[in-house]
Amino acid sequence: MIWLRASRTKLFRRFKGHSFFFDSTRRIDRCCQSVPALVFVRYTTEKGIAEEFLFCKPLQTTTKAQDVMGLINDFFEGSNISWESLVGVCTDGAPARLGSRSVFVTLVKQKNPAVESTHCLIHKEVLASRTLPKNFKQHLETVINDVNFTKGSALSTRLFRRLCEGMGADHESLLFHTQVRWLSKGNMLQRVLELFDEVVAFLRAQENVVLLEALEDEFFRVRLSYLSDIFSALNELNRKLQGKGTNILFQSDKIRAFVAKLELWKKRAGSGSFSSFLALNECVEDMEDGLPDPIAEDIKQHLEGLEEEFKYYFPGIKNESNENKLIRDPFQRNVDVPDAWQEEFLDLKNDSPAKDAFQNMELEEFWTQVRGTYPLLATNALRILVQFSSTYLCETGFSALVHLKTKARNKLEVEADLRCALSITPPDIEGLVIGKQCQKSH
Repeated sequence: MIWLRASRTKLFRRFKGHSFFFDSTRRIDRCCQSVPALVFVRYTTEKGIAEEFLFCKPLQTTTKAQDVMGLINDFFEGSNISWESLVGVCTDGAPARLGSRSVFVTLVKQKNPAVESTHCLIHKEVLASRTLPKNFKQHLETVINDVNFTKGSALSTRLFRRLCEGMGADHESLLFHTQVRWLSKGNMLQRVLELFDEVVAFLRAQENVVLLEALEDEFFRVRLSYLSDIFSALNELNRKLQGKGTNILFQSDKIRAFVAKLELWKKRAGSGSFSSFLALNECVEDMEDGLPDPIAEDIKQHLEGLEEEFKYYFPGIKNESNENKLIRDPFQRNVDVPDAWQEEFLDLKNDSPAKDAFQNMELEEFWTQVRGTYPLLATNALRILVQFSSTYLCETGFSALVHLKTKARNKLEVEADLRCALSITPPDIEGLVIGKQCQKSH
């Protein structure tokens, strides 16, 4: 995974037995003499699939695709890792460098044409959630301006905190919105809604007529309530896609469920019901004439746009392939398998001990256990399950890097420190002690 400037460009590399991604960034370039590349590995074990920090190496000059390829290729050759083991590349952002038109992907495919190129599911979810009708976009910009004004100086922050204390609010400050942070927009909207009265009182005290006029519009709070609800739902989906040990099948389930919810919400909105949106529903119940038609139309338009965007970024999400159905449950009925797998599939389907084991094991553990008995089916299943499906580990690795390599430690070689911070493998203390000589006193 690569980070360039303020945009996110992430690369995952996967292997038949192990997979990896790396991360470098220019965000800390001012306090670092080189751009570090973080590499993680994902591989199969006797008990399932494991994820581990692999190495951290510096990119001394430029961070072009050729530089990245040279760094990884040198490590492969030095560690006797074959490119034929690589299963796929998952990219995130910057298509000119690492996306669909990537020189790097082309270089990888020259090493192994069978490599699959995919896009990070979390990043696609973020891209799909950016669609907003014109009116909602204007209201969102107004909220952002309110937050910037309230937190624009230390004095304003202190005054707003005292105001919240005096009004008995649950919170004492607003939250900034940052484009590169996945959850910040939803958190910001929810906090402004919770402190709406306090924000209005603060703007009135500061005599900010422009912002105050926008917030005092009778329907502003209604639109804000919907924005808070829908972005909270998107945040919940994003959190479900995060975490260690996830796979493409698990994350596809979450996205498929959200698309189904969008269809339900759109259907309910068409009939005038907004019970799925708690904050909005409370506002509607307090309104004598119900929700105005223009706002209801904007909500339906936004839900339709979200559904179209999700279907665009996740094509075929509603129709799961037979290959994935077979991996998910090889004992279900009506599963089509290739002719070369038919006999092995029939043996597995009628294997009662294997069926009992499937009920009591995780998916990765089951296919690892039957790899010796049913090699064709298990190899295909593990080839899918071992792939990285999100950039979550890159995010956690980069967060650790930011804390370790500061301006005061700009010459620090961070690989050993990062290994301690990110590795999940327990150290062999006895082996390390045996290899050292005791320092005796003179």
